Amino acid sequence: MALTTTAEAPIPVAEVSRLIRGWIDRLGAVWVEGQIIQLSPRPGAGIVFLTLRDPSREVSLSVTCYRQVYEQVKDVVAEGTRVVVHAKPEWYEKAGRLSLRAAEIRPVGVGELLARLERLKKALAAEGLFAAERKRPLPFLPGRIGLITGRASDAERDVLHTARERWPAVRFEVRNTAVQGAYAVPQIIEALRELDARPDVDVIIVTRGGGGMEDLLPFSDERLVRAVAAARTPVVSAIGHEADAPLLDLVADVRSRTPTHAAKDTVPDVGEEHERVLGLRERARRVMTGLLEREERGLSEVLSRPVMADPHSLLEDREEDVAGLLERARRTLDHRLARGEDALVHTHARLVALSPAATLQRGYAVLQRTDGSVVRDAAEVSEGDALRARVAEGQFGVTVVPPA
Repeated sequence: MALTTTAEAPIPVAEVSRLIRGWIDRLGAVWVEGQIIQLSPRPGAGIVFLTLRDPSREVSLSVTCYRQVYEQVKDVVAEGTRVVVHAKPEWYEKAGRLSLRAAEIRPVGVGELLARLERLKKALAAEGLFAAERKRPLPFLPGRIGLITGRASDAERDVLHTARERWPAVRFEVRNTAVQGAYAVPQIIEALRELDARPDVDVIIVTRGGGGMEDLLPFSDERLVRAVAAARTPVVSAIGHEADAPLLDLVADVRSRTPTHAAKDTVPDVGEEHERVLGLRERARRVMTGLLEREERGLSEVLSRPVMADPHSLLEDREEDVAGLLERARRTLDHRLARGEDALVHTHARLVALSPAATLQRGYAVLQRTDGSVVRDAAEVSEGDALRARVAEGQFGVTVVPPA
């Protein structure tokens, strides 16, 4: 239960330590797995001290055990060994220190580690972390390459030497980390995230030389696998030899057989690229030469045709045809105009002969009443009616008189 304290009524340090011990004593024994990073079996001492570290996180705990517990496993455990410990948490009041009192220590066997890795591999594969569609292509010529490897290691020398031999101008951003043991995973993840955050790093190589199965365990750690899967920068894995197959190989965008092959997979060979450029230039020259020769032959064939050799001859032939058609059209039109003129003259003569004016010219007259109507019968008028007579050259009024 929470204590009630104030600045005016504090409790002594010893009381706090005693209460913490009481709370911890209520905890039962637990099975804990970790990696031994420090082991101190002092000769003649009844207590053996060791430090157990989580391989995936920077967390460690002190462990103590009686000499007889250690004697049972001293031939199979050492610093770096993975163990499972059955222990009870203990609090030392005077020092204010927490530790685990081990009652049993069991080394984790290779078979068990392999079984765990297989289960983890299946679980991560089911999530799609190893799917081919997730893998990104490497840039043709990376501007800067991130390299995560052990300090002054053969793997580092192989990558740098091979890459600079292939492309002397290549640039590297190297991060030296632990590549085995309890500190490897957190250091590699930190280096990976740092390089991944840099916009000038185009690809990241994670590499180390060969080693035993336990030495390569950090590269099958779930946290590292997920960190690589989450990286935005393409990652190349080159761990151990070709026969080694940590889970990092499966999640990486490219798996290289060795550190040397990682450099070859990442950096193009300047000599090969120069030869390829020359080959492409020669191929382009042949293609263009062939195209120009074909076009030149085609143009020569076109120019050799009569119409292209003397293009005016076609116009001259057509000129005679046009002149003949024009003359024919002119004759036809003249004939039609002459016929039309004759028909017009004849029609005009008929119109003149049949015209009322021509009748009036012969001495006839047209009698009209005052309303303009024409008189056609003598019975239509009466004596004394005023009429108007129209003759060929004018008109005048007349009066109807009785017949003589």
